Amino acid sequence: MARQFIYHMQGLTKVYPGNRKVLENINLSFYPDAKIGVLGPNGSGKSTLLRVISHVYPPSGGTATIIGKVSPMFETTLGMSMDATGLENIQIAGTIWGMTRSQIRNSLDDILEFTELGDYLKFPVRTYSNGMMLRLAFAIATVRDPEILAIDEVIGVGDANFFEKAFARLLGLVERSRILVVAAHQDEMLRRICNKAIWLSHGSLKAYGPIDEVLAARSNAQTPELQSPSAKTMGEHGERTSSL
Repeated sequence: MARQFIYHMQGLTKVYPGNRKVLENINLSFYPDAKIGVLGPNGSGKSTLLRVISHVYPPSGGTATIIGKVSPMFETTLGMSMDATGLENIQIAGTIWGMTRSQIRNSLDDILEFTELGDYLKFPVRTYSNGMMLRLAFAIATVRDPEILAIDEVIGVGDANFFEKAFARLLGLVERSRILVVAAHQDEMLRRICNKAIWLSHGSLKAYGPIDEVLAARSNAQTPELQSPSAKTMGEHGERTSSL
């Protein structure tokens, strides 16, 4: 019996104004428990792919079929009010991230403990340092239980001493998700949280499969797709697709 995909893209294309093609003929299927890193230089289409997956951008061509709800995490400070207090922003940002009032209330102690901001949460966010604001925003954004989690370069949360605590929290969010799709430039970080990878170049899919194999292929600048049976399948009509 065939596995049930969670997200399936066939012939997906995205064209920006001026006939600038950013994604071209992307064929991918994501399955439960896939933790996928998206690799490629700036301008390769990583962020656009994540935004198409999250329904922020509609595709210009092809089809995208989804089973489940996508929770994007592109800007951790999304929706935060500079004049509201930290406590008030927990309510505001939590609502924007799709949390109910009861979910926010039940998560409050966890958020307060993680931020380590104490009485500062009673003051307007405009009085915070950049690191303090990012801690609060990151704490709110990572308290969810996503089905499909899409992350675009939001790992930095202030000083280096706080990074490991933040990364451990991110791992918890990743483990709670059925599918993870994350774009980042830090290869070692992707190795820690991903088991698969996509390599994009100029909007085209260059390689897919186990993350170590894709990283090696990119490093060696190899253009042929990987030949690993675990990383490649054929569609029912014989077309080449990827199964992640």
